[in-house]
Amino acid sequence: MSSSSSSSSVRRLQSLLAEIRACRACEAHLPHGPRPVLQVGRAARVLVVGQAPGARVHASGVPWDDKSGERLRDWMGIGPERFYDPDSIALVPMGYCYPGRGTSGDLPPRRECAELWLERVLDEMPHIELTLLVGAYAQQRFLGAERRATLTETVVAWRGYGPSRMPLPHPSPRNQGWFKHHPWFERELLPVLKTRVAKALSGTRIEAAF
Repeated sequence: MSSSSSSSSVRRLQSLLAEIRACRACEAHLPHGPRPVLQVGRAARVLVVGQAPGARVHASGVPWDDKSGERLRDWMGIGPERFYDPDSIALVPMGYCYPGRGTSGDLPPRRECAELWLERVLDEMPHIELTLLVGAYAQQRFLGAERRATLTETVVAWRGYGPSRMPLPHPSPRNQGWFKHHPWFERELLPVLKTRVAKALSGTRIEAAF
């Protein structure tokens, strides 16, 4: 790519991110107001698709700035410096703003974000080698009919989604019971996840078989 084309691509992405951060499409439905939180870089090789920011992330404006993020980085085998490098890792939730609390935890991500922005954001990241689908909402969008009936069944079937997509449970401390009752996740999936992340970030081709 020529320097002029590269500069144009960077400007286009910057313009898109400015549009997103100025978005007020859901303002009437957000009890804490809009504050879109995401991280995108043209050179990113790993895409993490989550659910929606929680209260702590809404307050800081930093994606995955909570205990869930600490566990996710441990799963991936990387530290905060690499995780927060937009030219390495893209962090794009299904909903960009904190939706507020419901009766049993945070409300679901609002649909408007994906409808308005997701395809445009994905188009600006041509080098993604590995997509991590964290939680049922991301899996529903990116796996479609390939998704199993439940999140657990989808994660159990992770080998069937090829080398470039990995479904994961949410790393929230609230899911401690799930981790306890599914020891295979740490034993079988996490070593492969770390290997795939390392290969994607180094530019090495990811093989399906492990």
